[in-house]
Amino acid sequence: MSFGSLSPNAILALNGGAKIGNFAHNTGEGGISPYHNELVGDLIYQVGTGYFGSRSSDGNFSPDMFEQRVRHADNVKMIELKLSQGAKPGHGGILPARKNTPEIAAIRGVEPHTEVLSPPYHKAFQTPIGLLQLLTQMRELSGGKPVGFKLCVGSRREFFAICKAMVQTGMIPDFITVDGGEGGTGAAPIEFSDSVGMPFKEGLAFVHDALVGFGLRPHIRILASGKILTGYQLFRAIALGADACYSARAMMLALGCIQALECNKNTCPTGVATQDPELMQGLVVSDKKVRVANYQRETVKSLVELMAAAGLKDTAQIGRQHISRRVSMREVRRYDEIYPYLTAGCLLQADTVPETYRQEWAAAVAEHWQ
Repeated sequence: MSFGSLSPNAILALNGGAKIGNFAHNTGEGGISPYHNELVGDLIYQVGTGYFGSRSSDGNFSPDMFEQRVRHADNVKMIELKLSQGAKPGHGGILPARKNTPEIAAIRGVEPHTEVLSPPYHKAFQTPIGLLQLLTQMRELSGGKPVGFKLCVGSRREFFAICKAMVQTGMIPDFITVDGGEGGTGAAPIEFSDSVGMPFKEGLAFVHDALVGFGLRPHIRILASGKILTGYQLFRAIALGADACYSARAMMLALGCIQALECNKNTCPTGVATQDPELMQGLVVSDKKVRVANYQRETVKSLVELMAAAGLKDTAQIGRQHISRRVSMREVRRYDEIYPYLTAGCLLQADTVPETYRQEWAAAVAEHWQ
């Protein structure tokens, strides 16, 4: 949901809604624009493989620019390093040249009117330990703001390697965002958005269980992202292990998105995903920011009503035992049976690793990905 992909009016409406509703607005990997700052809603600054907004002239991460961007920005509350996303895991994004205006180019640190590519991998690190070192550096440069990373799980072995690196070095992120392989936008490659990455429920449950198994869960919050639109879907995500949830698709609909699938053409008819001044006039910020805030408020309200129906007073009480799913014509199983919990600390020693994880656990090392 970057500025550049989205119009100035869309960014203003999203951030204005976040300000009204007292929730956070993720910048996407396109950097922090004046439209993110104008209404001073809380921001989560996402840094992708292009390092937009914190980018040196050769396309690498610039610590100096990053520090200038976030250290004294009171509205920037957290920093999220994006490894991958459900829309296109393992695939870099593209901002078409016709959408790359001089304003957008200045914010991203690229040449205007050129096609802007986000590489499919990071240049600032090459190993799991290197990832944690970069996150630690970002925390220090930001003045101690919470830092974390986002991924769509593709390999359990690779995530085990990151966990082993945390245990080995003591460098622990504040949060991890888990995206589901079902994610996607009108600009995402169909094969990737339909077929690549671990599905949302399985990926979220696995990350939670892995952190429990390595004894890391008390130190790390989990954010969940993957087609979350309703109070029930919030409840389900929390049951599987999330502490909080993102919603991108639903917020786009609140803005007026009609899923015309023209996100990459600069011809979005509702003014959401375009830089065409005539088209973006149709998105009235004063109206849409209220719709965004209303959607968030009513969705959280429906979550609270579901909790009340289950006799729960706090989201910390929500567990996998509260949800059932039909698995065949004759059988219904609870989530704690489908996704059984792991014992805390069971992934710290080889002799206590569950059989289903043993091979991938043994192959994971903190020093490299292979």
